[in-house]
Amino acid sequence: MKIKEVIKYLEDIVPLTYQESYDNSGLILGDKDLDIKGVLISLDCTEEVLDEAIKTNSNLIISHHPIIFNAIKKINVTSYTDRIIIKAIKNDIAIYALHTNLDNILHGVNGKIASILGLSSCNVMLPKKDTLKYLVVYCPLAKSEKLKKALFSAGAGSVGNYDQCSFTSTGKGSFRPNKDAKPYIGKAEFLHTEEEERIEVIYPAFKETNIIQELKNNHPYEEVAYQTYMISNFNKSIGSGIIGSIKSSMNINSFLKLIKDKLSVEYIKHTNIVKHKIKKVAICGGSGSFLIQKAIDLNADVFISSDFKYHDYFLANKKIIIIDIGHYESEQFTKDLIYDMLTKKFTKFAVQLSKINTNPINYF
Repeated sequence: MKIKEVIKYLEDIVPLTYQESYDNSGLILGDKDLDIKGVLISLDCTEEVLDEAIKTNSNLIISHHPIIFNAIKKINVTSYTDRIIIKAIKNDIAIYALHTNLDNILHGVNGKIASILGLSSCNVMLPKKDTLKYLVVYCPLAKSEKLKKALFSAGAGSVGNYDQCSFTSTGKGSFRPNKDAKPYIGKAEFLHTEEEERIEVIYPAFKETNIIQELKNNHPYEEVAYQTYMISNFNKSIGSGIIGSIKSSMNINSFLKLIKDKLSVEYIKHTNIVKHKIKKVAICGGSGSFLIQKAIDLNADVFISSDFKYHDYFLANKKIIIIDIGHYESEQFTKDLIYDMLTKKFTKFAVQLSKINTNPINYF
């Protein structure tokens, strides 16, 4: 099995198009056509993690954070990034990152924390735009059901918790094949009219190639009449942060203890206790200060995230409790997410969780 087969599987679940513009998710380093020996999963790709991959005969490292974010002008041994690049190339080890694209799916990094804390009725806080497209196609009535089934199988017609969604209307289509045409119905050089069904479906933009291929494979016409449109609807399943509710309201002190116990957090920083009963909880793994006002607008009682600057805490404005649990701590379950994805699909090679604690921050 090739490394590219693992990559394709992951990107079907967590497409690269869902990452933020500043990000660098995907295959960072290595040859995707190499046979896979083993996979090592880590939050960060450090020199110690690379040594662990060599020791465990893993030639694919999948990390949450990309080892390379910005353009590289020189590669020598002066930085840890350079040393990792050189050593990984020498040992034929590929490095792949699942970063903000994994953050931005509903059941990703934030969804995992929400599940651990027992939240329900969870929704994305800041849904993304420009991730959905719309397909309109015309098909003869006798073949429309077959075509719809093919489109649904390819991923079209899925909206939130619903699938196989479509709208159809009937009308008459007309066409005149030229002498070189091989029409499914009608005769060359004669005008033909046909009862047709207009089929309309919504679909994730990243699935377009497969959907259009299935459209052409299952449509009877030699020349398929169809249009695709980018739509500006917000995708409620994709975006930043997550908000949900605790089953029963909790005292703030009990809730803070729950965070420490469930998330194995040693220290918590938080703003003034302005709410003593906690019901609605907003979460953003990693750096989440950009969502403070959104959490307030959504009437969250607390906002759990990390990397807040001093002045960010003032933005709570006596309307919410900001809880900083640390960057590493807020993303520590990413490894488990990736591990679960891979072990559900692949059994012919070893998938291992790194035993290295890559948190660069220590507490006294």
